[in-house]
Amino acid sequence: MQDPNSIRPLIIRRIIFLAALVLVFKVASIQLLDRSYSQRADARTLYNKPLYPSRGLILDRNQRVLVYNNPVYSIEVTENQLKEDLDVRRFCDLLNIDTSTFRLAMQRLLNDRHHSPGLPATFLQNLPPAQFAPLQENLHDFTGVSYVLRNVRGYPNPVAPHVLGYISEVDPQTIETSNTRYVRGDYIGTTGLEKTYENWLKGQKGVSYVLKDNVGREVGRMSGGSLDSAAISGNDIITTLDLDLQHYGEMLMQNKRGSIVCIEPATGEILAMVSAPSYNPNLLTIHHGRSAAYSDLQQDSLNPLFDRSIMAAYPPGSIFKPVLALIAMQEGVLYPRRTIYCNSGYHYKQLSIGCHGHPTATNVTSALQHSCNAYFVQVFRDLIEQEGFSNPARGLEKLNHYLADFGLGAPLGIDLPQEKSGNVPTPLYFDKTYPSGWRSTYLLSIGIGQGELALTTLQMANLAAIIGNRGEYYTPHLLKAIAGPDGDPIPPFVQHRTVTIDAEFFDPVIDGMERAVSAGTATSAYLSFVSICGKTGTSQNPHGKDHSVFYAFAPKDHPKIAIAVYVENAGWGGTYAAPIASLMIEKYLTGEITLSRKGVETRILNTDLIINP
Repeated sequence: MQDPNSIRPLIIRRIIFLAALVLVFKVASIQLLDRSYSQRADARTLYNKPLYPSRGLILDRNQRVLVYNNPVYSIEVTENQLKEDLDVRRFCDLLNIDTSTFRLAMQRLLNDRHHSPGLPATFLQNLPPAQFAPLQENLHDFTGVSYVLRNVRGYPNPVAPHVLGYISEVDPQTIETSNTRYVRGDYIGTTGLEKTYENWLKGQKGVSYVLKDNVGREVGRMSGGSLDSAAISGNDIITTLDLDLQHYGEMLMQNKRGSIVCIEPATGEILAMVSAPSYNPNLLTIHHGRSAAYSDLQQDSLNPLFDRSIMAAYPPGSIFKPVLALIAMQEGVLYPRRTIYCNSGYHYKQLSIGCHGHPTATNVTSALQHSCNAYFVQVFRDLIEQEGFSNPARGLEKLNHYLADFGLGAPLGIDLPQEKSGNVPTPLYFDKTYPSGWRSTYLLSIGIGQGELALTTLQMANLAAIIGNRGEYYTPHLLKAIAGPDGDPIPPFVQHRTVTIDAEFFDPVIDGMERAVSAGTATSAYLSFVSICGKTGTSQNPHGKDHSVFYAFAPKDHPKIAIAVYVENAGWGGTYAAPIASLMIEKYLTGEITLSRKGVETRILNTDLIINP
């Protein structure tokens, strides 16, 4: 029998060998199979520092800057690198902040569930260069404090805030649905062109791979920086806006409520888009007082954040008459030389729609020149009653089909978010409103642009462009080009459209609009050097003073500008809307207002329709 003492060393060696095998297997498992340990180590030693790109500029049609970038600094703190004897007082003095701001920022950082003590975390954001510079010069005295350079928007010419829009920090929902394109702390276009053209403007982030030791201190760049990637700036976008015209329109609409839209008829390019009251876009740049400024704008009873040019749906009033005339002539219920007598208005049973004194309209041209209500109410009845007095639904459907051709009843497709459709009432609407039945006489006010009919100012300006083009138009748009090395083309949303109106019917309508300005209801828009074709409207307002409306195009042939002006609670269309439009036309075509027209300009500039409607 073998002595137990002689085999004990063998057993011990085998145990040691087996233990060694287990350890080797475990190490191999950790190193080769289980990535969680290496990932945890990387998190300790490798920090992916984002490099933020410059956002693309936004320029006007003449490449003048509308939106540029301002550098700002975000201070970051790595908690486990901060010294216990940090000189808080000196730190605060260098940044010109008080100690309570320091404590609040530190508490916010520590309470952040995303916070890791070994990684940099945002401490203070969006410091301007002048505020950050003193700390930057002394940063070597504050271990664990670093910074990130970002860019926020600035506006050298504070115009067109509704069109340009603003940027904000990306929200959690967008991050979740972005498929890693956005992460916490990124900026994104929130409204206006900033939102529509986000993909071109935002650029592409770069990254710097920073090596850190076990307490989070930077010790170098991974592979000497060869793996780093530079940030790529966003594309500049060139808009269709004319800065001078936009600024002038905003001046004319000061202390007024309403909007102006100007279009180049040959292209559909928006030359100016004014919503009043407005606000200075610099108020909503990303800075410490932004939330308070936004709150003040939200609470303002005049609602300056509301874009009246594409979101407000207004009764068009008499500017609807040229469109009605074109449709009625196309349908054969009106011919150019038709006479309709006016007995101071249109009268039917107890209904009376008044008309101002003017000669009897013996043709479409004179009816538009004098804006005869009786004429167009009768034309509307004839159009709706094509299949009989008691069967107006078919006629209304036919009218609506034409109106859709003119871009009414639906968004036109401008490259801005939140465009509204206006309202074109359907037979179904009247079926619900009058379940026992309805007739054409229930909706006669539509014939003069009242009642349930509602348009945006953009749609009104587009109608002027359609008539000026004799039935053609392009989708109104604000993008002229995307600047880049390849000269990126305009996106394909711009479409050429044609309305189903024969060319011969435009002449009497255009002649009537020309006479309205030269010797009719719109003489306040007259300019001696160019033939303006326009139409006034006085939109009835059951809640107060009527609205002043005007649309036009000029010159008569091959027009260069189409315009719609809507001034709330301003009375007759010829009182404010028409002269504002003529000033805009003169400014665009000549670059200045002549001395003889300075009196008109001064009257408009000095008029306050908010305090003194």
